[in-house]
Amino acid sequence: MAEASAPFPPLRLLIAAPRGFCAGVDRAIRIVELAIQKYGAPVYVRHEIVHNRYVVDSLKAKGAIFVEELDEVPDGVPVVFSAHGVPKAVPHKAEERGLEYVDATCPLVSKVHRQAERLVADGRHILFIGHKGHPEVIGTFGQVPEGRMTLVETVADAEAIEPADPQALAFLTQTTLSVDDTAATIAVLQRRFPSIQAPRGEDICYATSNRQAAVKEIAAQCEALLVIGAPNSSNSLRLAEVGERAGVKAQLIQRATDIDFDWLEGVSVLGITAGASAPEILVREVVDLIATRFTVTEEQVETARENMVFKLPRILAAA
Repeated sequence: MAEASAPFPPLRLLIAAPRGFCAGVDRAIRIVELAIQKYGAPVYVRHEIVHNRYVVDSLKAKGAIFVEELDEVPDGVPVVFSAHGVPKAVPHKAEERGLEYVDATCPLVSKVHRQAERLVADGRHILFIGHKGHPEVIGTFGQVPEGRMTLVETVADAEAIEPADPQALAFLTQTTLSVDDTAATIAVLQRRFPSIQAPRGEDICYATSNRQAAVKEIAAQCEALLVIGAPNSSNSLRLAEVGERAGVKAQLIQRATDIDFDWLEGVSVLGITAGASAPEILVREVVDLIATRFTVTEEQVETARENMVFKLPRILAAA
């Protein structure tokens, strides 16, 4: 008589809410889809429309071609700019070439761009809190003349910076930063430069803040955390950091196939979340694969509800 197989160990899943797509990502993906519908394939996209390989590959299958620079876009075809924003020089160059373009920059990033322009026009030098080399940082720096903005990455940078005119400063931030790290950096800047002008409202976007708050909530109850997102996704990396700082071991994975089941050995409560550019289908894929090794119970932990919707560009609104 064959031995009965051992039962799967129990595993309680705490699934963070909100998680996954934000309004800016939804809008950007829809822009590419509608551009393909309006113009026909192929439609070129400068840079990854959002930082997620699954999303990019899905759009490639529909007729999108992703390039790094505008020089790679042939004459006479439409081009979409990514959700992270682009320097002013990019649309100017597109116009010079007679290219029709659609700007998928997240409206919350565009808001930071407009603030940067206004602050420089008011004669202020901007201390920009962000990560060097991130597309959003490059795009924001490209909104103002060279030399009018300085990057501040860390608290140590904030302590060390010596601006030419400490009385004529302002600060802005990347939208996908750690809420706690940014608050610490801002505190240093405001202590050192009491007259520094703050942005109108919070620059870190609602989705970034909400997802970090949800991770803090589940981290208090779980033994490990899986964050579904891309390694070049700033907001996804921050979610893993938030979990680790709360005392929970955390891993960033792109797909279910990246799960290290040895890492889950002995875990009885697992937290799961997804970065703002990761679709819900990847969350379900992860849960389904885990359920092949564990007896799973799912619990959604909701800390906020999101109903933000951004309008489409006028050129595509009727597509």
